[in-house]
Amino acid sequence: MKKLKTFSLMLILTLGLGVQSVFSHCEIPCGIYDDTLRADLIAEHITTIEKSMNQIIALRQAEDKNYNQLVRWVNNKEQHATELQHIVTQYFMTQRIKPVTDGDPDKKAKYHLELSLLHELLVWSMKAKQTTDLKTVEKLRETLNAFRKSYFGENEHPHH
Repeated sequence: MKKLKTFSLMLILTLGLGVQSVFSHCEIPCGIYDDTLRADLIAEHITTIEKSMNQIIALRQAEDKNYNQLVRWVNNKEQHATELQHIVTQYFMTQRIKPVTDGDPDKKAKYHLELSLLHELLVWSMKAKQTTDLKTVEKLRETLNAFRKSYFGENEHPHH
């Protein structure tokens, strides 16, 4: 009986230690990238943040307030801002934007511009968590559009 309990405990510990979190994309060089999709996902998160803000504003102004729905929309807004931040950091900043090492001034300027725009997206998404000011959504969209223009060029095609 004692051996069975010990075995069961060891099995549980082994299985528990072997479990890993699953993320939307790996950081190994698998070669499966869809940059346009990731930019589109950021745009979708921005639209969801905007809808959440509008719902929060409407629910706050309602005579008979539904606090349950209000909390749900606040949580939704925060979740999508966080997911936007995750794409910016884990996908673009970690995996796709490469440091320039050859000293080419044009490449360095593009690198710095794109890092700056990605940082702006992070800051505006953080601000979106703090407010329902729709100007924040405008800034997110403007910044995303500027990033897309720099990263993809005029034709917006995927990087490989």
